[in-house]
Amino acid sequence: MRCSLVPIVLILALAACDRPEAPVGGQRISLDDARGTVEEPLASPDTKDAKWTVAKNGQSIDFGIEGGKPFMSLSCKLKDAPPTIHIIRHVTTRPGEKALFPVIGNGMISRFKVDATLADGEWRWEGAVPAEDGSLEVFTGRRELEATLPGAGSLMIEGSAIPGEFIDWCRKGGAVAKAVEKEEDKAVEEMKAE
Repeated sequence: MRCSLVPIVLILALAACDRPEAPVGGQRISLDDARGTVEEPLASPDTKDAKWTVAKNGQSIDFGIEGGKPFMSLSCKLKDAPPTIHIIRHVTTRPGEKALFPVIGNGMISRFKVDATLADGEWRWEGAVPAEDGSLEVFTGRRELEATLPGAGSLMIEGSAIPGEFIDWCRKGGAVAKAVEKEEDKAVEEMKAE
């Protein structure tokens, strides 16, 4: 009985096979057309006159030329638990893209994961890290920085105390330093004395 069962199973298996039909009217295409076009990488922007400034909302700092669109921003989200720093590179990108954004300076190299993000009416690169993350120390020194995004050139950032003070402020949950409060109180007292 077993011997007669094997041929029946084989016949059923062969009958279940579907033979593909021969292609009809094949089409030829050029390999150059199939590859598509590749966008040229952007040149590094001229940052000679760029500097860090505190944004109007006080929750972020921008690196750019006064009166123009910023090249890069650091934003603090105090409502996040713990607070986070958003690193934003204002360069056009496309939905779904991801990259590593290395920042070199102050004796270290930090690499931040950034994604294409739609915000404020623009597609840009943005990544977020907890404010306590040690990779942010690259911004806290006063030396020159180089921030390179593949395809978007390098930003040469002159040394400044502003990014370090901003990150420290964010890490403290937006609290104003006691020394600053004392200086303001002293200025008020001096004004009253006059």
